[in-house]
This record gives sequence, structure tokens and C-alpha cells, in this order.
Amino acid sequence: MQTNATFTSLVAVGDSFTEGMSDRLPDGTYRGWADLLAARMAAQTPGFRYANLAVRGKLIGQIVAEQVDAAVAMQPDVITLVGGLNDTLRPKVDMVRVRGLLEEAVERLAPACKQLVLMRSPGRQGPVMERFRPRMEELFVCIDDLAVRHGALVVDLYGARSLGDPRMWDVDRLHLTAEGHRRVAEAVWQALGHAAEDAEWGTPMPPTAPPGWVARRTADARFARQYLLPWIGRRLTGRSSGDGRAPKRPELLPYEEYKGSVE
Repeated sequence: MQTNATFTSLVAVGDSFTEGMSDRLPDGTYRGWADLLAARMAAQTPGFRYANLAVRGKLIGQIVAEQVDAAVAMQPDVITLVGGLNDTLRPKVDMVRVRGLLEEAVERLAPACKQLVLMRSPGRQGPVMERFRPRMEELFVCIDDLAVRHGALVVDLYGARSLGDPRMWDVDRLHLTAEGHRRVAEAVWQALGHAAEDAEWGTPMPPTAPPGWVARRTADARFARQYLLPWIGRRLTGRSSGDGRAPKRPELLPYEEYKGSVE
């Protein structure tokens, strides 16, 4: 990838990770790494255009059916695709189908842009992560292979120790904090050939004393009540947090038209 690369447009495709949860703005909307990245790119390129088609809860099949054609039609300079992780978190998953759908998405997106960006998604350290790690790593092997075959970039967030730190994750234990999203934006920024603004984005935060037993149990109870039980309920009833929700930036428009919601 050339250094000081200049791109004039960006389309982000994916699920809640790319929508920006849990980087919440004062008005209750979500910002996230893709919005932060777009802000940086717009600052150096007049007329820069941006769209974010990602919607929380989407499986890779839904991303292919609902977002890929729209992204292809926009013909942007850069497309980011992060998908499939929600599939790996299901109690049962057909990984052959997931890999096939991801391959379909890449085959359609890569020719439609100057640079396709894929990611090895970050994972929060802990027992839940260990349960799903084999599926995630199978997905990442597929991503690496597709990148080689189609000339895509792979941003390795999974290998970044800083993003495994539980302090980088919101209380729902599924989504990054604002600081986590900032580091992801920096990682993609550098992968696209731009000079580092934070060369240490992957460096772990300084250690702190772990919370006590009571604090941990209180946090566990809050997590189960507010997030885990509703998540299980949606799985049992076939519902998703993204049902009926439209993308937050469905059109490829000049960045200034979104400026108020991404700063």
C-alpha cells in the first residue's frame, strides 16, 4: 500500500462493530471507528464522500443480501467489510456456509473499489471468548485467504493485545468503548498508507489493580440482567437487535452532510 494515499470516498459494510456500538454520542447515536476514519480522510481530501451501511445484529447472509449490492453500486475508492462474527456467536452455525457467503461478498466488492479492507475482528479476553475462539479463527483463516486472492488489506485487530483488554469493552462485553473504536480507526488509517497519528495503538494500557470479588459479581449480575438474558431471548425467538433498523448513513454523500454526527 502506498504511503500518503489519497482516497476520495469510503463505504463501510457490516454489523454493530462498524455501526459504532458502543461509542455513544451525547444525542444517543453511535459514532464508531468508521465515522472517525471518515473524519480523518475528509480532513485531507476536499469533497470526500462517506456512507455507512452497517446495521447491528446482521449475520453475513443479511450483509450480503442487504448491503453488498448497494456498496457495489456506489463504486467508492475504499470499502470496508467486517462480517461473520455474529454467525460464530450463535449456538449452532454452519461455518461452510459462512465462509461461502463471505467469499461471495469479497468477490463482488473487490472489483467495485480501489481498495477493499477486511479485518480480523478483536476479541475480549475471558471465558466466553475461549468458547468461540475456534470458530473465530476459522473465519480469520478464510479472511486471510480471500485477501491474498483478491488484493484486499487485512487489519489484524485480533492480534492486537490492547484490544483484548476488558477495559476496552463496554459493559455489554460485546462492543468496544470509545477508546477501543479510536484505536481501530487508527489501525485502519495506518493500513491504508497514512502516517501514524498514534504509533502505539496496539500497545496494551498500563496494568491496574483488578476489581474485587464483590465488584466483579455486581458487574456480572448487571451484565446478565441487562444484556445476556435479552440476547438469549432474541436468539430463542429468532429476533435481532437490527430488525427494522435502517443504516445510519445509507447514501454516499459529502462528509460535511454527516459532520454534525461524527465529530
